[in-house]
Amino acid sequence: MSAGTSVVRAGIGFGTALAITLSWTANKSLLWVIIHGILGWIYVVYYALFKHFG
Repeated sequence: MSAGTSVVRAGIGFGTALAITLSWTANKSLLWVIIHGILGWIYVVYYALFKHFG
Protein backbone atom coordinates (compact mmCIF):
# COMPACT_ATOMS: atom_id res chain seq x y z
CA MET A 1 0.00 0.00 0.00
CA SER A 2 1.39 3.38 -0.98
CA ALA A 3 1.44 6.46 1.22
CA GLY A 4 -1.18 8.14 -0.99
CA THR A 5 -3.59 5.25 -0.51
CA SER A 6 -3.32 5.40 3.27
CA VAL A 7 -3.90 9.17 3.24
CA VAL A 8 -7.06 8.73 1.16
CA ARG A 9 -8.34 5.99 3.47
CA ALA A 10 -7.63 8.13 6.52
CA GLY A 11 -9.47 11.06 4.90
CA ILE A 12 -12.47 8.91 4.09
CA GLY A 13 -12.49 7.48 7.61
CA PHE A 14 -12.23 10.93 9.16
CA GLY A 15 -14.98 12.30 6.90
CA THR A 16 -17.27 9.45 7.87
CA ALA A 17 -16.57 9.87 11.59
CA LEU A 18 -17.09 13.62 11.37
CA ALA A 19 -20.36 13.20 9.44
CA ILE A 20 -21.66 10.73 12.02
CA THR A 21 -20.75 13.05 14.90
CA LEU A 22 -22.31 16.11 13.26
CA SER A 23 -25.41 14.16 12.31
CA TRP A 24 -25.98 12.86 15.83
CA THR A 25 -25.41 16.32 17.31
CA ALA A 26 -27.86 17.95 14.91
CA ASN A 27 -30.57 15.27 14.61
CA LYS A 28 -30.30 12.69 17.44
CA SER A 29 -31.55 10.05 14.98
CA LEU A 30 -29.88 6.71 14.26
CA LEU A 31 -31.39 6.59 10.76
CA TRP A 32 -29.81 9.93 9.86
CA VAL A 33 -26.51 8.86 11.41
CA ILE A 34 -26.43 5.83 9.10
CA ILE A 35 -27.36 7.87 6.02
CA HIS A 36 -24.86 10.62 6.78
CA GLY A 37 -22.19 8.04 7.62
CA ILE A 38 -22.60 6.58 4.14
CA LEU A 39 -22.54 10.02 2.51
CA GLY A 40 -19.51 11.09 4.59
CA TRP A 41 -17.90 14.25 3.27
CA ILE A 42 -21.04 15.36 1.41
CA TYR A 43 -22.83 15.83 4.74
CA VAL A 44 -19.80 17.51 6.33
CA VAL A 45 -19.78 20.14 3.57
CA TYR A 46 -23.59 20.54 3.78
CA TYR A 47 -23.42 21.00 7.56
CA ALA A 48 -20.63 23.57 7.28
CA LEU A 49 -22.42 25.60 4.60
CA PHE A 50 -26.01 25.53 5.83
CA LYS A 51 -26.05 24.70 9.54
CA HIS A 52 -22.80 26.08 10.97
CA PHE A 53 -22.30 29.21 8.86
CA GLY A 54 -25.94 29.72 7.85
